[in-house]
Amino acid sequence: MARATPATHDELLTAAARRFAVTGYKGTSLQDIAREVGCSKATVLYHFASKDALLCELMAPAIVMLEELDARLAGRTGADAQRVAAEGFVDLAVRFRREIALLRGEFPDLLQQPAFAHIQQISERLVAAFAGFSDRPAARVAALVVLAGIAETCGEFLDIPDEELRPALLAVAHRALEPTT
Repeated sequence: MARATPATHDELLTAAARRFAVTGYKGTSLQDIAREVGCSKATVLYHFASKDALLCELMAPAIVMLEELDARLAGRTGADAQRVAAEGFVDLAVRFRREIALLRGEFPDLLQQPAFAHIQQISERLVAAFAGFSDRPAARVAALVVLAGIAETCGEFLDIPDEELRPALLAVAHRALEPTT
């Protein structure tokens, strides 16, 4: 169904985010996005070369913030690394919780896409920082549980205000992560 006013770039991004949240990335077609906006699939393809390109643009701000956190962690060790990792990742997860929610369950598949390949290495470095760069299995397990828990919680509790969610997540992270010496 064509509409009188052509769809805008931002309208398509918003519609894609809604569709991805409802039916997942894999379960959403460009035609679904076009239908939601009231335009043709050709209009979607005018703005975005592919569904992958649409997802990349939708996730770009979160990825930039993740890359900035990764850069801030360089050279840090122990408790300082844990603190910076926890605060930085909580800030990222709270700010982009809607994007996290729409990708829940599909993150491993998305990491296989070339545009997101570097995210796997950043994630591994983030887990290491959460563990205070300890090689102890208990520290590494706790780090992954906390990191995954933060992401899952942010995706689940979209109704909790940021100013309540952030301190609650940080408190849990600090309790769960063993201080490093």
